[in-house]
Amino acid sequence: MSLIRLNNVTMKYEDHLVLRGVFFKLLAGERVGLVGKNGTGKTTILKLILEQIEPTSGTVERAPSLKVGYFSQFSTLDGTLSVQAILEELFADIRLVESELEQIATDLETVEDPDAMERLLEKQAHALEEMTRRDGWEYRRHIDTALTKLGFSAAHRERPLDQLSGGWRNRAALAKILLEQPDVLLLDEPTNYLDVEGLAWLENWLSTFPGGLLLVSHDRQFLDGVVTRMVEVENYAFQEYPGSFTDYIRAKQFRFKTLEKQFLHEEELLTFESEAITDRDEAKRSPSQALQRKLADLKKRKEPRPVDVLVTTIYQGIRFPDNLGRVENAGKGYGGETLFRDVSFEIGKGERLAIVGPNGSGKSTLLRVLTRREAPDSGEIVWDSGIKFADFNQIQAELDPKDTVTHAVNIFGAGYSATRKEVGKFLSLLQFSEMDMGQRIGTLSGGQQARVALARCLLSGAQVLILDEPTNHLDLTSTQVMERALVNFPGAVIVVSHDRFFLDKVATSLLVFEPGGQTTKFNGNWTMWQSSKE
Repeated sequence: MSLIRLNNVTMKYEDHLVLRGVFFKLLAGERVGLVGKNGTGKTTILKLILEQIEPTSGTVERAPSLKVGYFSQFSTLDGTLSVQAILEELFADIRLVESELEQIATDLETVEDPDAMERLLEKQAHALEEMTRRDGWEYRRHIDTALTKLGFSAAHRERPLDQLSGGWRNRAALAKILLEQPDVLLLDEPTNYLDVEGLAWLENWLSTFPGGLLLVSHDRQFLDGVVTRMVEVENYAFQEYPGSFTDYIRAKQFRFKTLEKQFLHEEELLTFESEAITDRDEAKRSPSQALQRKLADLKKRKEPRPVDVLVTTIYQGIRFPDNLGRVENAGKGYGGETLFRDVSFEIGKGERLAIVGPNGSGKSTLLRVLTRREAPDSGEIVWDSGIKFADFNQIQAELDPKDTVTHAVNIFGAGYSATRKEVGKFLSLLQFSEMDMGQRIGTLSGGQQARVALARCLLSGAQVLILDEPTNHLDLTSTQVMERALVNFPGAVIVVSHDRFFLDKVATSLLVFEPGGQTTKFNGNWTMWQSSKE
């Protein structure tokens, strides 16, 4: 049965076309991954399903009495209640039945009248049947499992929400939506604040979810482990691919090869047509604007995206010695609790070190120690003479909202010494159009601002790049461009990330945070480490 159906939906904002003639349906048991470049309409689709906006034309149909759960990467809970109390409120009706059973048990201890006892036993049977039907015996275990897997300690569970950080409140909102058991789940970047254990649990939970799921995510391994169908928003329409994310990549590659052959044939025909027009036109006037535009589009489709060549060219003027720095027996803790201790490693040219481990284990704290925003409690951080580092988070925080995209990148680091054309090409690879490049940073979305910070970081001219969850808020194309830039970066990269595809493509070594403040250095990427454990 269709839970959601889009029938010939077109969506415009004033004169700006977002969707055109879209057909889509979501069935019970289906898990659909929704991907597309930033600004292609993914959020608009979710708003249409949530009935927050109306389509310009066409219809959006929902099954009667449909219960929809929506989670956004910006979802947060607030108030003075704890997350434990809020989740228990979801089962208020079951708790009433539970209280009723407790009262019946108390009454049965004192009742003497046989008729009254029979009525109590009958009432108890009905209550027990209701608890079994509603899976009421397990609700406390479900709450505990969700909070444990999402990283909540006993202290975090009982702390008022207003005293928790945005990341913890985001995770609390995710737990609430999952435990509400809706008929349809709309999840927009649910993995941004999860560690590896939380990701694995959420993958498993969603794989057994009986309702319909529409998932917007940039986490490729997460998509691969969850979805049964991929939908890409492309050229204002839906392009559907059955199967997992891996199936989608392979099918899209085959589709592109087929389209390329079609475009080559079409270009040849258009060339002949253009020549005929030129021959006929004694004044040798240009072809019609429409034909020119089509030829330009075809040429653009055929142009390669030489990100490797471009990045290598921009990095040519930077000096990269073999040894960049070292960490010697570093330790850090707060309030008597040790986060990590005796951390030692060297940072050399060409190394791409990924720091992995559970949430709260001290990964981001180590980055702050490396960038000297915090001092270690023990040990030392030594950067060799003349070595500079670029901190992605700090660069993003220091963006000037009044500055334009192109100016902010052109006046910074290697972007200053590179040609304006090279910087423009790099920004276009990160999905900035000519119009976007002239926009003021304060008018951009969070994802677009992250891409500006990423461009400044990659073109900073520093010998060491330090990035904390850089794939958050990036679309797949921007993530892939960043990966190619990092792979070709001749200096060192130190990154905290939970994106396992990203770790496999970029990392040459891992620093694994273990329980008790211990760390382990591993030479290899994420999959190599997992295989070694098995």
